[in-house]
Amino acid sequence: MKRIKLVYIGGGSKAWARVFMNDLALTEGLSGELALYDIDPAAAELNRQIGQRINAHPDAKSQWDYVVYDDLDTALTGADFVAISILPGTFDAMAVDVHAPERYGIYQSVGDTTGPGGVLRSMRSVPLFEGFARAIQRCCPHAWVINLTNPMTILVKTLYDVFPGIKAFGCCHEVFNAEDFLCCVAAQELGVPRPHRRELTVDASGVNHFTWITKARYRDNDLLALLPSFMEKFYDRGYCEKPDHDPDGWRDDPFCYGNKVKMDLFRRFGVLAAAGDRHLVEFLPKAQYLSGPADAEKWLYHLTTVDYRKADREKRIAQSLAMASGAQPVELQRSSEELIAFVLAILGRGKVVSNANLPNVGQMPQLPLGTVVETNCVFDNDAVTPVAARPLPGSVLSLVMPHALGTDNLYEAIKARDLPRIFECFLAQPLCAGLAIDDARHLFGDMLRGTAADLQPWYDLSAWKF
Repeated sequence: MKRIKLVYIGGGSKAWARVFMNDLALTEGLSGELALYDIDPAAAELNRQIGQRINAHPDAKSQWDYVVYDDLDTALTGADFVAISILPGTFDAMAVDVHAPERYGIYQSVGDTTGPGGVLRSMRSVPLFEGFARAIQRCCPHAWVINLTNPMTILVKTLYDVFPGIKAFGCCHEVFNAEDFLCCVAAQELGVPRPHRRELTVDASGVNHFTWITKARYRDNDLLALLPSFMEKFYDRGYCEKPDHDPDGWRDDPFCYGNKVKMDLFRRFGVLAAAGDRHLVEFLPKAQYLSGPADAEKWLYHLTTVDYRKADREKRIAQSLAMASGAQPVELQRSSEELIAFVLAILGRGKVVSNANLPNVGQMPQLPLGTVVETNCVFDNDAVTPVAARPLPGSVLSLVMPHALGTDNLYEAIKARDLPRIFECFLAQPLCAGLAIDDARHLFGDMLRGTAADLQPWYDLSAWKF
């Protein structure tokens, strides 16, 4: 039985931590310590209690020591793996990110990666990740670091810039969802039982949440070639790919969508955008798919409000309390995430090929070296090796390139704590296209003021003329 130490930064998580704990418990031949660190120790303590109940579940195949730490360095000491899954700031700050721009006609369906919300969230999260990188360098420089936090691209870049010797990668499930969508295409068009995404061969590349599938095969079938026929049936009504939803199940789930934007982009460019529609629309000028609530209805996705997220958090807190006390039973069920598969492969137990976010060392020769990109990688025996991706079509590259360069520029501006330069990155967001400079300055100032409590430790906000 292999014993390891896994550190979870954000160990009070109401969602991801429990997914992680369940998947660990259902993994044979592995045990050890799961160190829970969170700025809210009481939330981490709830997860510790839930972990104890998971250990007692008759279906648990491994046992873990769940330990809460109130000091990051102590938690990290001796770590083999570090997972980072945090909310940078608060939901009140996120409400400013997402909803303040609406006063200027800018809507965001997610607001955590690109657009004005993505810029402000980056301003809060990069300084936190600078601290994480320094602590990892001090306490566990040989540990594998798995980032699950958005904005993914700029945070992976932060880790490598602060600690160049770090062994880190960003893990995102959006490409998995696109692969599940292609499994639906295979089932519908080939008349076969829906395959598992692991049965597909897929080449995906780009930047996180704006990644593109240039090749997809199921056995000897070209799935991209089957898409036009599939779209004739489902373009107008949409098709939800979630295994636990019916094809129309996106209508009542604020985090789901009908994949109509994805299908429309395929019509336009001949390759398949590999993120959820709620993310994709934010990478393009707002007039295309995100001019307001009417566009969300037309293109079959939701503008997920922060009020909904807050209400969902309260439900999850109540669930955590009930599970920790024993009032609600713990149900062990393996998730569709692949994080544990990556851990096992790195430990030398098999080989996995999947998408990950890493600095570009040539896997995407069309983009600058050092830019963080998302491509297939091989996970195997203490290594995560990026795989050279097929070239993106020129029309798609012209969309991806500005985001790759813009993220690099935003990182340098935040690193320097240079508010005027950050503002120029803010103004360059496609969702801000058409925004007058004076209006942009007012909006940026409003968002700085609205999230000042989370920004003041790192920025001199008096340097910006409100």
